[in-house]
Parts: sequence; structure tokens; C-alpha cells
Amino acid sequence: MSSLDPGYAERLSALQTPMWKRILDVQRPYRWNLRRLNPGRTLDVGCGIGRNLAALGVGSIGVDPNPACVAAARAGGHSATAPEDLTEGGFDSLLFAHVLEHVEDPAALVTAYLPRLRRGGQVILMTPQELGYASDATHVRFLDFDRLEALCSTLGLAVEKSYSFPLPRWAGNVFKYNEFVVVAKLG
Repeated sequence: MSSLDPGYAERLSALQTPMWKRILDVQRPYRWNLRRLNPGRTLDVGCGIGRNLAALGVGSIGVDPNPACVAAARAGGHSATAPEDLTEGGFDSLLFAHVLEHVEDPAALVTAYLPRLRRGGQVILMTPQELGYASDATHVRFLDFDRLEALCSTLGLAVEKSYSFPLPRWAGNVFKYNEFVVVAKLG
């Protein structure tokens, strides 16, 4: 299944709805991590069904090429739109959370949205580590720290921080939800 298939939104929803995940609030540390980056008004590129939108600042918007994902994000009370319908700019941050590994040309995707970022704004890149990457057949490109930092350099973005979350880097081979996080600034 491609991330553009109508059933992809249902798949994302099913992954989030098991009772144990809701009882344990497994997304809490990830929401905290996102908030501590002080993203301000954010454009969540590849927002899926809107999981990250709830943790973002006022005026944040999700954009996704999958109409079913946009509909699900809106049904969840979030502001979301298709890329061709996005009219706003001046965002404090661009968030690419678990999206770049789904595309053949990550640089082209980031480049397409950089004009929406205000000068001095930040670009937040989050990708799965090894076990998480291997767990999803829709992933097409593994992006670790070196590749993410090289991407930033190619695009003229200054990397401010890189870290593994929520566990140290070694855990990426044994914990499916460990992620690479790179935060860069637009000069």
C-alpha cells in the first residue's frame, strides 16, 4: 500500500487506536518533544491524520497529498489541506515528521515548502531509526543523521541540533519507535 492510497488513513488510524496505546498515552513523550522545540505556528508537511497537529501552536496547519488523510485530520478538529490548496505562508516552522522516508526525493519535497517558512524559521526533520524503518513497506529511503544533515547542508539550512528520541541511538535497532531528530534554521 502506498501512503497515497485511500486506505492509508485507515491504516494510520488503526495503528493509533489500540486500547493499550490510549491508556498508556504512548504519544505523550513525542508531543512533549515536539513542544519543547518551540515550533510556533507550524506547517506540518505530510500531516497524515493529524497526530502531531494537536501538539502544535495556534494557527498551525497540516498538509497532505492524501485526501483521506486530510479528511481524517479535519474530522479530528485540525486544520488540514491538500498541497495544491495551501495558500498560507510565514510559518515559524516546517515539520517533516515521518514523511521524508516515504519519498524518492526528500530534497525536492523540503524545497517545495521552504518558501512558506519565514526568514529565521526552523525546519524540523524526524525519521524512524532502523527497526521503525523496516516495519513499514511504504518507506523507500532510510535517512539517518548523516543523510539528514547532508540534506540540510544541500538546502542551505544550518543544523542547530541532532539527537535520538526517546532513547539513545543504540536503541534504534531494538525499539521500533526511536527516531532521528534534526532541527535546522533557514538563514
